[in-house]
Parts: sequence; C-alpha cells; structure tokens
Amino acid sequence: MFTGLIQAIGTIKKNNFGVVVDGCRPFSPLKLGDSISVDGVCLTVSELMNDSFTANISEETLKRTNLAEKAQKNGYVNLEPALRLSDRLGGHIVSGHIDGLGEVVSIENLKNSWNLRVSWDDLNFRRYMCDKASISLNGISLTIAETYFDGCEFSVAVIPHTWSNTCLKFLTSGEKINLEVDLMAKYAEKLLKVNNNDPIFKQSPVISSKWLNEQGWN
Repeated sequence: MFTGLIQAIGTIKKNNFGVVVDGCRPFSPLKLGDSISVDGVCLTVSELMNDSFTANISEETLKRTNLAEKAQKNGYVNLEPALRLSDRLGGHIVSGHIDGLGEVVSIENLKNSWNLRVSWDDLNFRRYMCDKASISLNGISLTIAETYFDGCEFSVAVIPHTWSNTCLKFLTSGEKINLEVDLMAKYAEKLLKVNNNDPIFKQSPVISSKWLNEQGWN
C-alpha cells in the first residue's frame, strides 16, 4: 500500500529482465523483495544497485500502464516506497494496481496552481469520477476538481509544491498517464451490490435496519 505522496523522481529504462529504476537514494535503504510505487505501479525489487534497482514487469502490467513507453525513452517516473503502519496517511490509500490509462487533454498554468484536464475512455470507470473524489495519477494522490461528459473527463488542481516535486512538470498534452480510482469506492460498490443470480450473494444478508435490530444493534 502507498499514500500517493511522492518522495523522489527517478528514471526508468529497459533491461533483459524488466526495468531498471534509478533515483531511489532519498528513501534508501531498500532491500530485495520490497514494494515500491513507480509512476503509481507497484513493483517488487528483484536486484539492488547503488541508488537504483531492477524490477520484473508482467505482460498485464505492460498492457495497462505507461511503463513500457517510458522505459523506451529513459523517461522520468514518480517514486514512493511502501507505506509503514507508523507513517502518516497524508494522501489516500493507493494500492499500486493501475485501472487504466488516461490522456492529458490540457495543462493550464493559473496564478496559484496548475489545472490539469484528463480524459479516460474506459466507460467502466466513469462511475467513480465525481467532484472531490480521490484519484491516483501517475502515483500522485490528487483530488478531482470537476468532471465533464458524465465522468469521461476530469480536472485536478495541482499546487506548486506538487508540481515542482513530481513528474507532472514534464507532462505534455496527449501523453498517457496511469490512473487508479479510489480503492474504497470499489470495495463499497462491491459490498452494496446485491445480485440475486449470484449464489454467494444469496447467502449473504442484506444489511438493513431490520437486520441490524435482529443482530442486536438497536
């Protein structure tokens, strides 16, 4: 698990086994098997060097994320080590499991912030898009400022500190970015959805005032 608060900017390149990520010195020491968020993607350290590490990448990860494209050009990536139980949860809970790729529509430099507008063609996820919802964008915990076209586009307001200390400052219009919707929203939806044709749900009680009273919650 991660918080979406970036701790370093690194670079990524391909190797024979996956990728090499450079720039993890600010939060070293790492050890073999550690999880680390690379542009929002949870990767596992398989080899350690001075201030870099190697990670293997599956076909599923390559298909759903921008890492293959970035690795081809030695691109910049946001880095965050895994959350410890003693850490402050300053952002929101981010799993590092990317839901899909969005595309930068526009970047507007305002007086006190940057307005970043993003499109997402996957209609299955537009129901999670609402004003003030949390979203992970290339591993950064951000808040949706406004939605458009029934959730197919959204904007986020980026403060100067976040802009300067993440890879957002390198974004260009049309660039693909990794998106992960709020994990809690997906779990809540799954628990509240009752499908009468599903034998698992048939065995589960519908939580109501009556059911709560019967269980002694009165």
